[in-house]
Amino acid sequence: MNLKKYFEFEQKPKKGLAAFEWVIMAYAAITLLIMLFCYTKLQNPEAMIWGRVRIVAITIGLWAAYRFIPCRAVMFLRVLVQMLLLGWWYMDTYNINSLFPNLDHIVASWDEYLFGFQPAMVFATKFSQPVLSEFLEISYASYYPIIIVVCVYYFLMRYHEFEKCCFIITGAFFTYYLIFDIIPVAGPMYYYPAIGYSNVAKGVFPAIGNYFTSHLGMMKPPGWTDGIGYQLITSIHGSERPTGAFPSSHIGITIVSLILAAKTGSKKLVFSLLPFAIGIFFATVYIRAHYAIDAVMGLVSGVLFYLLWASVSRCMTGSEKPSRKKLSK
Repeated sequence: MNLKKYFEFEQKPKKGLAAFEWVIMAYAAITLLIMLFCYTKLQNPEAMIWGRVRIVAITIGLWAAYRFIPCRAVMFLRVLVQMLLLGWWYMDTYNINSLFPNLDHIVASWDEYLFGFQPAMVFATKFSQPVLSEFLEISYASYYPIIIVVCVYYFLMRYHEFEKCCFIITGAFFTYYLIFDIIPVAGPMYYYPAIGYSNVAKGVFPAIGNYFTSHLGMMKPPGWTDGIGYQLITSIHGSERPTGAFPSSHIGITIVSLILAAKTGSKKLVFSLLPFAIGIFFATVYIRAHYAIDAVMGLVSGVLFYLLWASVSRCMTGSEKPSRKKLSK
């Protein structure tokens, strides 16, 4: 591998913010407006505002670093930092959607109507074998690694499409976050203990209003308690909040990443990710992070959001298929 090319100055460096950075700026501005309108109802608005100020400052700082050192390595750093900040933005959705009454009772009722029971409650009970639970839980934990693998592949092998790849993934992420801001669904692992398991068994799903603004109790994950997958899920749940259940962004972003992987033409890349992608689809319900309808809508929305942001990317760049000469670089 020729490492030198990643530190060579680019001949035509971008002067402004990258497309994926504009998505983050737009989301920060939209949510800031929501916060200003609901300022007195927020629990800690000052921290939320300063969090946005810091992220904007980091974004501008990374842009300035690229202007001074316009090379691939600094561009990758710009992407990496924003990817690491996605977790902060996800947690922030809880602070905003807590302004609105919880809607889990509606989504749980959809599952009951479609299946006649709660798949999130029954799945793990019926299929508790250690091998299966480990596969599903490790698959669930592979969510961010899948995204990273796809982005790194584009960076190393298809750099001319790297920014587009990151733009589509970032656009999809923040579309989900905007949905989570205004549609507060916590998921079965929070809602079931909140209403009582007897109500779940009876198919009774009461509305609980703003219960999750002061209650964060959740179910323990199912599966083989001595397994690596179980330990991974337990550590992930330690930093969770009752937010972001409908639709499943885990499935949606995985689908977006899988489509981007397929666009590279690399069968090895696609087939190395596919088992984990399939595992994630079932794991979201298995560990009770999502209702079954969340998983289905995650699948549908993932395809739609890929098409949406790929179309936006084409409109922004007016790009056509790159020439063979470009592809060879």
